[in-house]
This record gives sequence, structure tokens and C-alpha cells, in this order.
Amino acid sequence: MNSQDKSLQFMQIAMKYLPEAKEQLDQVGVELSMELIEPFMNLFTKVMQEAYELGREDGLNEK
Repeated sequence: MNSQDKSLQFMQIAMKYLPEAKEQLDQVGVELSMELIEPFMNLFTKVMQEAYELGREDGLNEK
């Protein structure tokens, strides 16, 4: 699976939990919009890609 496919999967995971995050932010008075969340989604994708590569590397080293 290539990096673009992984990024799409990571975004799908993030979108799955977006309603929960929005609810928690609403409770503390932070308004969430797609414009505001875009930079955080990009950051999330970078973090998930790095975590995936780290896990992949660990898995290859165990063989």
C-alpha cells in the first residue's frame, strides 16, 4: 500500500472520531469548522504516517 492510500485511511480514521472531538470542543466553548480543522488534519496525517513507518520498521526487524 502506498503513502497516498495510507493517508486516505488515516483521514478516514480521523473523520470517524471527528464528531466525538467536536462534542468535546463544544463542551469547552471551542467552535470547530472545517477551515479550522484542516491544519490539524494535516498534522494528524503526518503523525499517523510516521507511526505507521515506525511500526512497519519494527515488524520488518522482527522477522
